[in-house]
Amino acid sequence: MKPNVTPLERAFELARSGKCRSMTEIKSALKTEGYDIATLSGGTLAKQLRGLIAAHAATNDH
Repeated sequence: MKPNVTPLERAFELARSGKCRSMTEIKSALKTEGYDIATLSGGTLAKQLRGLIAAHAATNDH
C-alpha cells in the first residue's frame, strides 16, 4: 500500500498505468496491495476507470 494514497486514487493510477485491463483486475490489485475496496462501487466510477483503461490501450496499441 502506498502511504497517503486512497483506494480511489490508486484505482485511477492502476487504470492509467495499463497494469490492469478491467475493473476486476483493478480490485484484485488493490486487495493484493492491502487496500479496502468497499468504496469502489458505482456505475460512474466504473465508467471512468474503464475509459482510462481503454485510452491507455488505444495509445499503446500498435
